[in-house]
Amino acid sequence: MPDIFEVMARRRSVRRYSGEEVDERDLNLILEAACSAPSAGNLQAYEIVVVRDRRRRMELARASLNQMFMAQAPVHLVFLAYPSRSAAIYGRRGARLYSLQDATIAATFAMLAAHALGYGTCWVGAFHDEEVLRIVGAPDDRIPVAIITVGRPEGSILTTSRLKMESFVFEEEHGRPFRHRAMMKGLIRPGC
Repeated sequence: MPDIFEVMARRRSVRRYSGEEVDERDLNLILEAACSAPSAGNLQAYEIVVVRDRRRRMELARASLNQMFMAQAPVHLVFLAYPSRSAAIYGRRGARLYSLQDATIAATFAMLAAHALGYGTCWVGAFHDEEVLRIVGAPDDRIPVAIITVGRPEGSILTTSRLKMESFVFEEEHGRPFRHRAMMKGLIRPGC
């Protein structure tokens, strides 16, 4: 299995899938990785709905502004923030921020685990919240944060460039560029 730096550097958004099913063992590993993510107060103020049904995947693609590539992926992981779970300890800030962060970090862990296992993923964040909640049968107090598509990639995966680190990473104070040496040469995308 690749090391974590290789996984982070080589992960790309995949929008073409082979249709091959996601192995049940691998799916469980991906979900365990998501559930191992850090969360505010260890509350895990999120829920994950695993969607494999073809009809439901088509509905999610339509609810995601007709991003029909999604339907090719055999698994969709719908990450829902659970604001009231976080609010019970952290009040308004927990509801408005921490629960969203919890779901986001868990989704990221799932993506990295999927990549390490040889699957492609795509983070989908453009969708109609109410439709997503209806499709997965979730209560209306949950907030859909991301739909992560998972499947074996088909064809080549495009490499995208990244901004230069100096343009958005600062040292000590905003505006003072962080001076770095590229440590992951050969792994990272151009720009970093």
